[in-house]
Amino acid sequence: MRRRPFPPEHGRPAFGPWARGGFGEFPPGPGGPGHRHRHGRRGGPGGRRGKRGDVRAAILALLSEQPRHGYEIIREIGERSGGFWKPSPGSVYPTLQMLADEGLVISKDENGKKLFELTETGRAAAEQQDAVPPWEQIAHDVDPVEVNLRKAGATLAAAVAQVMHAGSESQQARTVDVLNEARRAIYGILGEAEDTTPDEDTE
Repeated sequence: MRRRPFPPEHGRPAFGPWARGGFGEFPPGPGGPGHRHRHGRRGGPGGRRGKRGDVRAAILALLSEQPRHGYEIIREIGERSGGFWKPSPGSVYPTLQMLADEGLVISKDENGKKLFELTETGRAAAEQQDAVPPWEQIAHDVDPVEVNLRKAGATLAAAVAQVMHAGSESQQARTVDVLNEARRAIYGILGEAEDTTPDEDTE
């Protein structure tokens, strides 16, 4: 009899291929509904999502540290790669099932949620992997300018959150003006044509 895939952990919003609407009610964004991938500089369509083999290696590496829930695995990969690799539940949960079928992973119920941990065979397989975790390999290949852009966006979002939480009505209104002006300036940058021709000798 064919074993059914692991269901998502109970007690959380729908997560994974069992969720309403496919993978739960996530807002549109990179990789989400309505998003059209562009060809990246290094890796073609889809950017740096990582290969399926990378998901397997990442799961083994994370579970070698401690048992984890499926959503924790997804979150850890995203955080440790600096947000540049975010595997979908549709790739993580089937990989966990595959590892279970191979005898490398077992799961147990913990307060209605599935907790995954390595077997002895799985721990041996994790020890044989590359010493550099797959999320570090992906982060290493990212353009430094893109890293700085992502950090700048994150710090800006944190500043806006602070204004929303602690700012006065006047400060919030001024922040809206600043953000609108910044958005217009950024779109203006996108509309500029970069001069890629070499400088010519004017003599």
